[in-house]
Amino acid sequence: MNKDKSHRLNQLQKYNDSDLFTLREKIALRYTDTILWNPDLADDELWKDLHNEFTEPEIVEIGYWAGFTSGGQRWLHTLHCKQGELAAHIEERKKNK
Repeated sequence: MNKDKSHRLNQLQKYNDSDLFTLREKIALRYTDTILWNPDLADDELWKDLHNEFTEPEIVEIGYWAGFTSGGQRWLHTLHCKQGELAAHIEERKKNK
């Protein structure tokens, strides 16, 4: 991973105060945070900001991606495995039957 990408990842938790993210990225990240952590924060201001920066299909794509990814990770957690381990987990369960 290059240095710039690594630095952006380190700043992700404080994206709103970072100069490393564009306004568009900050709005997308704020929407993602809202979906994942507190849907009650989806107020008129957030929707206005989203519609100023994104098309309706883009907003749907961001929301779908956030929900799908988060849900998938939670589901994997119930299986006691991590991203990339599902196939091995299934094979191991087959052996133990």
